[in-house]
Amino acid sequence: MEKRLQWSDLQFFLAVCEKGSVGAAAKTLGVNHSTVLRRLGSLERSLAVRLFDRLPSGYALTSHGQALAADVAPLAEQVDAAERRITGANLALSGTLRLTAPDALLQSLMLAPLADFRRQHPQLGLELVISNSFLSLTKREADVAVRGSNRPPEHLVGRRVGVVQTALYASRDYLASLGPGADERDYQWVGHVDALAQLDSAKWIRRHVPAERVGLRVDTMVSLADAVAAGAGVGWVLCPLASQRAGLVQLREPLAAFDTQVWVLTHPDLKRVARVKALTDALFDALSSDPRLGHRAKP
Repeated sequence: MEKRLQWSDLQFFLAVCEKGSVGAAAKTLGVNHSTVLRRLGSLERSLAVRLFDRLPSGYALTSHGQALAADVAPLAEQVDAAERRITGANLALSGTLRLTAPDALLQSLMLAPLADFRRQHPQLGLELVISNSFLSLTKREADVAVRGSNRPPEHLVGRRVGVVQTALYASRDYLASLGPGADERDYQWVGHVDALAQLDSAKWIRRHVPAERVGLRVDTMVSLADAVAAGAGVGWVLCPLASQRAGLVQLREPLAAFDTQVWVLTHPDLKRVARVKALTDALFDALSSDPRLGHRAKP
């Protein structure tokens, strides 16, 4: 009797396609290496074809594997979409929500609203994923995202809550150490590593500050604020972070060119899920009324 394809075998196949190795697929699926190999073998025996070439550098799809992946990947997305819609039918404010946000926004603006939300909905658990990248809300790596972006992804839905502004700051102690009569030509700067090179403030420093005057470079905006507050030099600090650090002096008004819009986002299939809607509404209400966020649109 001919063996029928098992959907679970196809899920293992797609995981190896996406991750590029058996080990990475096993980690994603929460199983061991041998389980993935066994399920791939079962699928190849069912189809009587080889789906992968086993190479020293990893697993490469054969022509049969490429054809199967092209046919099955859309089905997987349809199954995921159906799961999201069915999940949305559950109106109970219970369970767990996964929220992703960058450390700068979480630390400066979000912890108090999240604490209030938990007090109002004690049956709801929150998982916070601190990340500056867009996790896949399609694949349920997160349910809600708060992001600073002037171009949020088109496949997500949400509302803009305001604008994070950036201004030039230094600590009072650092300015005092420069002595009377010092000006910007005497400043040492706190700058950015290459991972933050796309920021407008990082581009400004590259254009206007000689490299030898950038004595410290950091990889997060929180670290930059901390370094400036500690007296490491002057730097372009997010205004909400500066407001939390005593002893900082604003040296220039916020530059509109550095403004970054802040969005509360979710996947379209999740926006009517009661617990997701409760969280996105709470974050919108809290952040859109926070005076530490500007509300001008970036030109």
